[in-house]
Amino acid sequence: MPRALLIVLDSVGIGGAPDGARYGDAGSDTVGHIAEGCAAGRGDRAPLRAGPLRLPHLTALGLGLATRGATGRVPPGLEPAALPRGAYGHAVETAAGKDTPSGHWEIVGLPMLEDWGHFPDAQPAFPPELTRALIEAGGLSGILGDRHASGIAIIDALGAEHVRTGRPICYTSADSVFQIAAHEESFGLERLYDLCRIARDLCDAYRVGRVIARPFVGSEATGFRRTGNRKDFAVTPPAPTLLDILAEARRAVVSVGKIGDIFAHRATGREIKPGGNDACLTAALAAFRDLPDGGLVFVNLVDFDTEYGHRRDLPGYAAELEAFDARVPEIDAVLRPGDLCIVTADHGNDPTWTGTEHTREQVPVLAFGPGIAGRDLGRRESFADIGASVAAHLGVRAPEHGTSWL
Repeated sequence: MPRALLIVLDSVGIGGAPDGARYGDAGSDTVGHIAEGCAAGRGDRAPLRAGPLRLPHLTALGLGLATRGATGRVPPGLEPAALPRGAYGHAVETAAGKDTPSGHWEIVGLPMLEDWGHFPDAQPAFPPELTRALIEAGGLSGILGDRHASGIAIIDALGAEHVRTGRPICYTSADSVFQIAAHEESFGLERLYDLCRIARDLCDAYRVGRVIARPFVGSEATGFRRTGNRKDFAVTPPAPTLLDILAEARRAVVSVGKIGDIFAHRATGREIKPGGNDACLTAALAAFRDLPDGGLVFVNLVDFDTEYGHRRDLPGYAAELEAFDARVPEIDAVLRPGDLCIVTADHGNDPTWTGTEHTREQVPVLAFGPGIAGRDLGRRESFADIGASVAAHLGVRAPEHGTSWL
């Protein structure tokens, strides 16, 4: 019985979505603009990397041609030397939004067609009744922030006051999110998680997709830094996904990285949550080696987004793409006849774009494995085509949305 490995390169978009103008993202192109920046020397950072973007393995799988399908051009350095060895295409998001839950839920067959709730870019950003309820239920003297902000910047600005007053830093963004940052030692990690659970219940009335715990350490003298103990508290998917279908069929599912958080831990099987892209990919490959027939390993590699996209760090993003590309042969090595691997993304986060938010983009679809012929999958009209194709490959019923290319 076949198996499947689904890898989401968080934020690795390949060109503005057809409705990108609605989100202020017409012309955004995460991979294309990184490649152009590297070709122009803007990706150089000694000793990290230098020169053009080099992704030979992803290019051989059809990444450059998938990008051409999305934008009409192949980014510099991603021109294939031969016919791709895998099936390649580009997918358009139908869900409203450009965030992690929207993208991941649609990938496994559940596009959210109604808008999430968002907080305005004003100060205060949160409704007074929500703030009052959080303060009362959390036993707080107050909160700090209460505005749209970059997580790194607001911790730098308010970290010392937070440690002094004990008031958590609450902020939001263009995504449907309520984020709470607090010091792991002076405030307490478990206390932060408990506060986020309270906020999760309160935010349900506002249709907010995620409450995120953003713990940090350090001091005003040494500087503050976020830790790997982030935890997302997501809304439970309102309808079945491919994961539910696999659970009903008693198939093995292993979720790596923040997949468990994204799906509110429903039907996510065995969860593994190491820190960092390399550790997550290593854990996913180890799990896949031992995966029973008919099973799925589902992994999110979040560092592209959190460490480089939001920080608008073009050289860092380029280096992380090259690091993943170098490990593609390891992915090939765990695939046996009948196995399928799909590499895709959930949205964009163009490091050359204005602001620090996600970008509404098309995503790559690279499908490969022993015996899978290279061909053009064209434009997929929904991310849900990915979940439908995985279902067809594994021999289970398809989710309600999506069209398989198999």
